[in-house]
Amino acid sequence: MSIIENTIHFVKKQLENAEGGHDWFHIERVYKNALLIAEGENCDITVVALGALLHDIADSKFHDGDETIGPKTARDFLQTQNADEKTIAHVVGIIENISFKGGNFERKFNSKELEIVQDADRLDAIGAIGIARTFNYGGFKNRPLYDPRIEPKLNMDKEEYKNNNSPTLNHFYEKLLLLKDKMNTVSGKKIALERHQYMENFLTQFYAEWNGEK
Repeated sequence: MSIIENTIHFVKKQLENAEGGHDWFHIERVYKNALLIAEGENCDITVVALGALLHDIADSKFHDGDETIGPKTARDFLQTQNADEKTIAHVVGIIENISFKGGNFERKFNSKELEIVQDADRLDAIGAIGIARTFNYGGFKNRPLYDPRIEPKLNMDKEEYKNNNSPTLNHFYEKLLLLKDKMNTVSGKKIALERHQYMENFLTQFYAEWNGEK
C-alpha cells in the first residue's frame, strides 16, 4: 500500500468517534477539494494530499485547546511510513498554520501547499455543508441557535476566539462570512463566491422566519 492509502486508513481509524463536523467525511471532502484546487497550481501533490488528510488528526478544540497533539500525532505517524524529514516538516507546518483562529493569527510558515489545503479546509466551512457543520457543532456544545440580544464578537484575538461561546448564528459573522476574502488560490476564490452567496441567502431566510415574516 502507498503512503496515501496508509494515511487514509490511519485517519479513518483515529477519527472513528469524532464529532460529525470534524470526522472522516470532513477530511475526505477537504482531501478532494485540495486535489481539485491543486490541479491549477504548481505544487507537491504528495504534500498536499498528506496535509489535507492529516490537518485535523487531533483538533485542539477537542483536546482541551492543546495545539501540539495534532502536529505530534502526524509526525509520529509519518515517521512510521519512512517519510523523509522535509516532507514531514512541511506537513507539520501545514497543520500548525491552517486554522482560522479568529482571523488574526499570523502564519509562521508559508507554502503553496499550505495555501491549497487551507483553501480546501475553508471551503468545507462555508456553503450548505458549512451551515450544517456549524449547527452540528453548536448542538454538540449545547449553544443556542440565535439570541438577538448577543452581538457577534468581531476582531477577536486567538484566545478570545478559542474560548468564545456565542450563539451558533453569530459564528457566521465571526468566521464563515469572512472566509471568502481570505482564500489564497484562484480556484478557491471562485468556489468560495458561490458558497458565500448561499450563506447570505440562508441568513436572509433565517431572519425572515425568526421574525415571522415568511
